[in-house]
Amino acid sequence: MTYEQTLRSPVECSGIGLHSGVPVSVRLVPAAAGTGIVFHRVDLDGFDIQAHSRNVARVSYATSLMRKGVLISTTEHLLSAFVGMGIDNAIVELDNLELPILDGSALPFVELIQKAGIRRQRRQRKYLKILRRLEMRETNKCISVQPANSYYVSYSINFPHPLIGKETFQLELSNGNYLRPIAAARTFGSRADEQTMRNMGLIRGASRDNCIVLTRDGLENGPLRFPDEFVRHKVLDLVGDLALLGKPILGKIVADRAGHAMHTALVSRILRDRTLWEEVTLPEEENESAIAYGIPASVGSLL
Repeated sequence: MTYEQTLRSPVECSGIGLHSGVPVSVRLVPAAAGTGIVFHRVDLDGFDIQAHSRNVARVSYATSLMRKGVLISTTEHLLSAFVGMGIDNAIVELDNLELPILDGSALPFVELIQKAGIRRQRRQRKYLKILRRLEMRETNKCISVQPANSYYVSYSINFPHPLIGKETFQLELSNGNYLRPIAAARTFGSRADEQTMRNMGLIRGASRDNCIVLTRDGLENGPLRFPDEFVRHKVLDLVGDLALLGKPILGKIVADRAGHAMHTALVSRILRDRTLWEEVTLPEEENESAIAYGIPASVGSLL
């Protein structure tokens, strides 16, 4: 059988929030089986917010959670790393309202998890197995989910920039496939949009150290880590947002220019309609082919 996993020991880091620009310290702590991922605001008497669709707050340029007016912002990169590393249960202690952006990818969080180590627990892991197709559309954006025996993602983007244009990336998230092709892909933004976003109270912590900065014709801070790093980062975000289902998924997700709002809307639709899925466990022989989670690899090989 497949079993839930947690961290072997606590581990911590610090940085600044991408949008708030505020300093924040984060400590990842092992948690009991069945806990899930819980954010713990140590600056607010230990207020807890479960990483679950019911607590989704804002989903414009980042995915935020809120409960009783308490906010946790930009959760997607850490949640993506937890999925990619096979962590089901953890407490995320933080002392401010936004997770640190670090280098703009999930790689620093992967490194933290590898430093902490991974411990298998005695509780069987339960999956949401998709039973039928569901599609959501909004103008030229689309996202769908359909039955599959593993966690499969296909993402397409189309940006009017000479370094991006149309990009598509497809991936089956099994046998460690998240780590090398996805974990290191960084978030990105355009210098032309900078002032507008700052006027909206966004990207106050953005810099060339934590995101890819696009100029009209090129990059301010190249080279890219992958030729198609932009669409790979969209896959990273999608994996993090789908973690808000509360359980790993067995299904195929196809997204076209979707974004955080459509990712989380899909999560909400799936959870509301019990005819779309069933809860299952996996026998041992299916571990290598159908498990949605990855196998830790050495950090040095990921870049």
